[in-house]
Amino acid sequence: MQVKLKKSYRFAFKTSLYTTIFFTLLLSVFLYYYFAWQWLPIIIFAVVYFVVSFLIIQYRIERYIYRRVKTIYDDLTLLESTSLTRGAITTDMATLTQEIDKFARDRKLEIETLKVREQYRKEFLGNVSHELKTPLFTIQGYILTLLDGAMDDKKIRKKYLERANSAVERLSYIVSDLDLITKLEVGDLRLKPEVFDVVELVNEVFGMVEMRANEKKITITFDRDYNTPVLVKADKERIRQVLSNLVINSLKYGRIKGTTEVSIENLIKNKAIVRVTDNGEGIEKNHLARLFERFYRVDKSGSRNEGGSGLGLSIVKHIIEAHDERIYVESEYGVGSEFSFTLEKAE
Repeated sequence: MQVKLKKSYRFAFKTSLYTTIFFTLLLSVFLYYYFAWQWLPIIIFAVVYFVVSFLIIQYRIERYIYRRVKTIYDDLTLLESTSLTRGAITTDMATLTQEIDKFARDRKLEIETLKVREQYRKEFLGNVSHELKTPLFTIQGYILTLLDGAMDDKKIRKKYLERANSAVERLSYIVSDLDLITKLEVGDLRLKPEVFDVVELVNEVFGMVEMRANEKKITITFDRDYNTPVLVKADKERIRQVLSNLVINSLKYGRIKGTTEVSIENLIKNKAIVRVTDNGEGIEKNHLARLFERFYRVDKSGSRNEGGSGLGLSIVKHIIEAHDERIYVESEYGVGSEFSFTLEKAE
């Protein structure tokens, strides 16, 4: 890495000036008396001393910085991504100190960010391992039981094969959802925007989850009657997936005989906001910041009994962000939760 030297004369000039004044004043008495009270020799001495000291100090500064500091610039490849390599090495110590301080702060921030990412990576790998291990062990257990002789009993054979099939389905959901998130994160998933009625889409989702709602006697409804269509422009199937995940979550953690309510409001001129509100368990504040992380569980034990891949909210967030929209969550523990997201209204 080749780095140029940008000369700064400020330090050498000031140092030379101060030393010249000091020694000129110190020796002026002797010089003035020796040269018979003439000012010219004193001025010549001051000028010569200033020039010589300036050249020596500047030369030493440049050699010091160029030989020592430039070695750091050349050797540390990490500096290639910092502001230190954008310009020449300066002999201005104040500027150099500022650059080094900035570099140190940036590196400290990078290290802290990497630590957070490393912790997240460990948690993510642990969660993936656990989520995949559970259905795999379930499948293995049923198959081994059948091989050990339970296969001869038709009732047990059918029951165990059905349970193994359910575990395979859960495993396929996890793999499918992971593949979808990966595509969303790398921008490989192409959205297909179209104009559709979001009210009609919500009604379709209500029909899909009606049986699950009836099991817990939860009422799924709009906040009011929507007599006219609310047209939006988005990928209909992806928004269907978003609504399904949010409504199913509200049923999963909702109270028996509770309510899940969907409302659609005008946000600004070209935006609509869809809200999914429930009066279920609610979420504690310390969980809200990580709610959309992959495999993050608010309830580490009970939520697994409800099934699912643990990726639903993460998928929701990525789909909404892929539309360049925003998703919000508000929740009070013991009262309920509200998830809302924006959509572009059709012209």
